[in-house]
Amino acid sequence: MKKFDAIIIGTGQAGPPLASSLAKNGLKTAIIEKSELGGTCVNTGCTPTKAYVASARRAFIAQNSREMGVNIEGEVQVDLKTIKARKDQLIADSHEGLEKTFEKDEHISLFRGKAVFLDNHTILVNGEELTAEKIFINVGGRPRVPKDFEAVNYLTNRSMLDLEEVPKNIVIVGGGYVGLEFAQMFSRFGSEVTILERGSALMKKEDDDIAETITEIIKKSGINVLLNSDCIKAAEKDGEIEVTYNCETGSKKITTSHLLLAVGRVPNTDDLGLGKTNVELNDHGFIKVNDELQTSVSHIWALGDCNGEGAFTHTAYNDFQIVNSTLYEDRKRKLSDRFPCYAAYIDPPLARIGLDEKQIKAQGIKAKVAEMPMKKVARAKEKGETAGKMKIFIDAKTDRILGATFLGTGADEYIHTVIDQMYAGATYQVMRDAVHIHPTVSELIPTMLENLREL
Repeated sequence: MKKFDAIIIGTGQAGPPLASSLAKNGLKTAIIEKSELGGTCVNTGCTPTKAYVASARRAFIAQNSREMGVNIEGEVQVDLKTIKARKDQLIADSHEGLEKTFEKDEHISLFRGKAVFLDNHTILVNGEELTAEKIFINVGGRPRVPKDFEAVNYLTNRSMLDLEEVPKNIVIVGGGYVGLEFAQMFSRFGSEVTILERGSALMKKEDDDIAETITEIIKKSGINVLLNSDCIKAAEKDGEIEVTYNCETGSKKITTSHLLLAVGRVPNTDDLGLGKTNVELNDHGFIKVNDELQTSVSHIWALGDCNGEGAFTHTAYNDFQIVNSTLYEDRKRKLSDRFPCYAAYIDPPLARIGLDEKQIKAQGIKAKVAEMPMKKVARAKEKGETAGKMKIFIDAKTDRILGATFLGTGADEYIHTVIDQMYAGATYQVMRDAVHIHPTVSELIPTMLENLREL
């Protein structure tokens, strides 16, 4: 049995910086990875998909610049092999960087293989037993695959990125941000795309007006959107996939060459051997954690997607910051200090921080709202990108910012105007009285806040 001071399972966004910090503080650290270094973000999430989004936008601009006075003669050609090769190189560069980080630190030992708990202190990997006084679980998640699709040749966000030819047609099951990102990018690559969504709008967790606007944007992208689609099933037929839906109102069918499942994710906790430990899971398989990300076993922490407290790269990295502050810093961070924020990288992007209108009303908070349609923003008009709107929510009693939802060109960047003020605990007057650069989208935020209305 090999003894370490600390063991980290998984090399996602929380794992490598934690390993470096533990090593810096003199702990002999083992880090275990069963697959590619870097976790979801590097291999099948942020890095590859945003590289594809960038290529798709180049194709879109090339095909749609005539109204801006730019004429491109001839048909725009999309070479998916080249797009994939660029993506693969970005991933390889990240792998190489992580390999070097681990190799150059004498206090870090990298184990390649699957980790399984034998008890609260012992982990088996490649037939070898490792033990430590501190253990950190950072195993991430994977796409959820409903049983109705297990018998067909489906794609997930991972296998979709392995294609080397643009599909003639794609059916996407799920209208959340993963499904929409792939729908728009492959539509721009040249695929005929259909989205099947059980709800009455895409991105149905958002406020109704935002979800409806997103649905309109996606439809205008040339994507076939079939809402209120229930009883979705699929079967192989004559070398293609036959998708059936709407069994209650009369079954309908679509035949497609490619089927992408984008119906959520599940944590990678089911095969860790946690049943041999005292680590508690919730009903969905996520590891229960406290405000410092400790599990029900005090010397075991859970970071990243597997704890159910955020499914993003930035929340995983903040998990590292929370744990690291608990162990080594005077300023202690807590999970409860974090404001939920995220972006969906459709075009134009959606960006969120804090509460939205639905949540505010559900909690009975007395609030005010500032709104601005993008068609009134000079910068958006100049760019020819006027779809979407901005919403900021203010606590009527304290004047503090409760949250914001931005849907529009560049929203994933200027949302940080609000994020920073929320973390500073500022009132909305700070932003209202600020002087922003013209011409920008964010310069309209102070103007918005001059015109609050009761929610």
